[in-house]
Amino acid sequence: MLAAKTLIRLDENSRIPKYQQIVNSIIEDIEGQLLNVGDKIPSINEISEEYYLSRDTVEKAYNQLKEKKIIVSVKGKGFYVARNVSHSQVSVLFLINKLSNYKLKIYNSFVNSMGSSTYVDLQIYHCDPKLLLNILEENMGAYDHYVIMPHFKDESKNHYNLDQQVISTLKKIPSDKLLILDNYLPDLSDRFASVYQDFKHDIYNALCEGIFELQHYDKLMLVYPKETVYPYPKEILDGFKKFCTDFEFDNEVLETIYTDMELRPQDAYILIEENDLVNLVKQVREQGYTMGKDIGIVSYNDTPLKELLGITVISTDFKLMGETAAYMIRKHKKECVKNIFNFINRGSL
Repeated sequence: MLAAKTLIRLDENSRIPKYQQIVNSIIEDIEGQLLNVGDKIPSINEISEEYYLSRDTVEKAYNQLKEKKIIVSVKGKGFYVARNVSHSQVSVLFLINKLSNYKLKIYNSFVNSMGSSTYVDLQIYHCDPKLLLNILEENMGAYDHYVIMPHFKDESKNHYNLDQQVISTLKKIPSDKLLILDNYLPDLSDRFASVYQDFKHDIYNALCEGIFELQHYDKLMLVYPKETVYPYPKEILDGFKKFCTDFEFDNEVLETIYTDMELRPQDAYILIEENDLVNLVKQVREQGYTMGKDIGIVSYNDTPLKELLGITVISTDFKLMGETAAYMIRKHKKECVKNIFNFINRGSL
């Protein structure tokens, strides 16, 4: 395969080092689509001979491009363009633990708030710390900013927040380039910016907001799935139990809404997964009960459909989370900001 033609532009009168001029020339050719991803570029020796440069100068330029993951070397074959770049755009690697409507709402809000001058690359690591580590190692130094949602699962599919290997790798990222999103990592709170949910206190405080409505019910039921592909933070369960203890509510934790549930009047349900919400509403109707009078229903995390159906929710503001993260990057803020979390009563409780 012949190397793509790239014109190295060197200015003998410039104070910019020759290696940096090589870097700038190749980036400009990629930006101008004279070079595309997958194109082979001239070898170090070819550049050195054509432009009468020392091999060390060209090698230094190519090493810098390799560190930024702009080019990649293939043993025995040469150098190839690895990704698109732009001098005019800020690049962001946006890492989420799972693909869901809520995560995408944060992502879309972030992208819209950053504007057209920012290139955002979305990747998913499926709550697998090893996969996250691989992605970070492969892309270390390649982006201007890294936005990461740290949620992990162990071999028993239990959720956990802190992974020491991940923490060690994150500390390698310059403090002004990393933003932790959605979850709070105390080990990093004094080093990096973050916009987070406080899962234990958020559900506790939101239920306190709805105490007037909840006190009409005899028993509170939290439907907290355990055997899921993507586990939910245990702090949600802790916050619920603390609320029930503090306010002396009879309570029970279920793993799912079962078929043919034994529904009893004056029970209130707090549901995390939408499938459980749908199943419960269906059974409430089939058994002739009235939602918000006989059976109370509260759903975790808001959606437009829940608003349309009149479902009471406890939820963070996902759009605001994305906007706040973008604002902090644009304004070079390095703060820990707790995202708002509300009780929104729509009559199903």
